[in-house]
Amino acid sequence: MKKILVLGGTGFVGAHVCEKLVREGWAVTLPTRRRSNANALQHLPGLTVLECDVHDEAALAQVVAGQDAVVNLVAILHGNQAAFERTHVTLPRKIAKACLAHGVKQLVHVSALGTDALQPQTLPSMYLRSKGEGEAVLIQAAVGAGADASGRNGFDLSILRPSVIFGAQDKFLNVFAKLQKIFPVLPLAGANAQFQPVWVQDVASAVVRCLAGASQAASPRTIEVVGPEVFTLKQLVQLSGQLAGLGGGFGRPVLGLPDWAARIQAKLMGLAPGEPVMSTDNLDSMKVPNVATGKFPGLDSLGITASALQPIAQGYLQGR
Repeated sequence: MKKILVLGGTGFVGAHVCEKLVREGWAVTLPTRRRSNANALQHLPGLTVLECDVHDEAALAQVVAGQDAVVNLVAILHGNQAAFERTHVTLPRKIAKACLAHGVKQLVHVSALGTDALQPQTLPSMYLRSKGEGEAVLIQAAVGAGADASGRNGFDLSILRPSVIFGAQDKFLNVFAKLQKIFPVLPLAGANAQFQPVWVQDVASAVVRCLAGASQAASPRTIEVVGPEVFTLKQLVQLSGQLAGLGGGFGRPVLGLPDWAARIQAKLMGLAPGEPVMSTDNLDSMKVPNVATGKFPGLDSLGITASALQPIAQGYLQGR
């Protein structure tokens, strides 16, 4: 039985990835800061939960040792420069070092659509720049530039770049539907930003297919993971209200804000306690269309037909 380490496996996407890997016969190791974070997954056969801080380099190296493959899903949407650097650049560097040191054969890294590993500093947000820098670190290691003293040289690398991910437990459509239950009119920053939403099950399937060698592209490979339809943010917000049956099935009125007002709204949201709905850095990220560029293969290259948003979202938003 092949062994795999899933970093970030207790999150929204990670739970689906772990379930699919177990069904495919992998022995999954799931590190988490607190065992209770993995309560929903501990019943899965062949899955081992370890309490571990993956940012601790020595602890990370210890859990990487003996694995055949690693999946990295660790990411943040909000934070300052130091937080993005720590999560999206420093951690991938530690992962690459551990993979090289312990002869890990495969690494699947979930990044983000809209980033650029070649020129990350040209991107408009801290999130996208850090995502691009993290990709660059892994690509360098995968092609052998990070070979260790024992002579181990590179690993098979798949980088997945998803658009916004939807599904029953998402913090996207669910959040906008909930807001429309509270407010009769919804002012919206970044209303014209474009997205190509992808179902969480399709993202998880892409991870598993990469590990199975489904892609014909040479390593290091980048795959754009998107759904079949492009929406503006305003259209997605309106659709979430309609599918939730609000406003008599028409949703609430959504008012797109001019840039100056959008930045004020995002700034205020970023200052609110808890995880914000939107920050100024999110707004900066939305300057780059979150849609496939066509420069890289997509889900079809892995034998996956991307699922449409509306039939799936209706199933979990209806009657909220």
